[in-house]
Amino acid sequence: MMLRVLFLLCSAFSLSAVAAPLPVPDQGPALRIQGSNTIGAALGPALIKGLMEQQGLQGVHSEPAEGANEQRVVGKTRQGKVVTIEVAAHGSSTGFVALKKSSADLAASSRPIKDSELVELEPLGDLKSPEAEQVIAIDGLAIILNPRNPLDTLNTEQLAQIFNGEISTWEALGGVGGTINLYARDDQSGTYDTFKELVLSRRGKPLAASAKRFESSEQLSDAVSRDPHGIGFIGLPYVRQAKAVAIVDGDSQPMLPLNSLIATEDYPLSRRLFFYLPPSTRNPWAKALVDFTQSSKGQAIVAANGFIAQQVQAIGVEPRASMPEDYQAIARDAQRLTVNFRFEEGSASLDNKARQDLQRVVAYIKSHDKLDKQVTLVGFGDAKSDPQRAALLSKLRAMAVRRELVKSGVVLRDIRGFGAQMPVAANTADEGRIKNRRVEVWVY
Repeated sequence: MMLRVLFLLCSAFSLSAVAAPLPVPDQGPALRIQGSNTIGAALGPALIKGLMEQQGLQGVHSEPAEGANEQRVVGKTRQGKVVTIEVAAHGSSTGFVALKKSSADLAASSRPIKDSELVELEPLGDLKSPEAEQVIAIDGLAIILNPRNPLDTLNTEQLAQIFNGEISTWEALGGVGGTINLYARDDQSGTYDTFKELVLSRRGKPLAASAKRFESSEQLSDAVSRDPHGIGFIGLPYVRQAKAVAIVDGDSQPMLPLNSLIATEDYPLSRRLFFYLPPSTRNPWAKALVDFTQSSKGQAIVAANGFIAQQVQAIGVEPRASMPEDYQAIARDAQRLTVNFRFEEGSASLDNKARQDLQRVVAYIKSHDKLDKQVTLVGFGDAKSDPQRAALLSKLRAMAVRRELVKSGVVLRDIRGFGAQMPVAANTADEGRIKNRRVEVWVY
């Protein structure tokens, strides 16, 4: 119960410091993290440095470890005792393997845990519980080209055909340049897992054997930016000198990997980044790092490293003719919060990120004095054979969010359901349907 209370307080950004000094082990690392290269290359070490400095450690720095894509973050106590945290970034799947082997205390992953991994790790507790599955940031997979490539929009069907090798020339896409050269992350990468799930597997297509594979995000991006015939996929902070294109999924509008579209997870290739904290862990540094990451200081570090922080902001939305008239009216009078509530697969229950976001949204509403009829919830769903049923279900999802907000004293202005209108993803796969089943928050 105490862990749950602590977690909720952290989500509401009410913890400004770790409650007590953390113990320093007599030997060995204080914490071992394995998994995603997207997290482990820079974001993870930056969060560790933030926690160490909050703990009062001095001379905090990173240094290379024994293997490639491995590093140690080191600091000293005022008494001169060395504290070391080890980070190995060989891909998301390696983090779950390390948890099973007890060679890591915390797994970093740029994809959700798989059912098979969940079963294998059952002895460590339920890794899908709200305390264990921690969304630490939102990332967008950018599709990158050489800066001189004139193409600016691709759809997910084209992406599948390109990376499968069915479309092999730029001329087939209306461009120029001859043969397409493919660049992809390696099989251990959560970035590759996400691309495979969102683009390739949805259409039953494997990655072409001709693709050049990379363990390093930076090296992949730089290779594409040097190759006039190249195309690759990469985490948002690693676009570097390459050119990102707008993506269309199903009937969605073309979307660039913009911060606002990734924050709400509307961008077709947006994804969540995770820490997985086994409930059985007794390592206080692991718990402290999770808590620090969810705090306002931790989320500021997330933003500073090029990812999308889970900090709630209000943004104006320009009404467009393609929007329903009633939705345009809301957009003219209100601002949209950079949060979308989503639900467990096949359920009306809020998912773990939504439970975290409830605390953040309530904190925003209270701090901006919008408790009394200043908030409208707008629900959406996936396509149904009966449009009236789709509209009803979308409103019921908004009402599920309302029930939670009411517990915190929020009096809603309105609840609207727009059914299957304005899809942000194709409804041909579970992943797309889950993204379309969403609730937006608008404030006046």
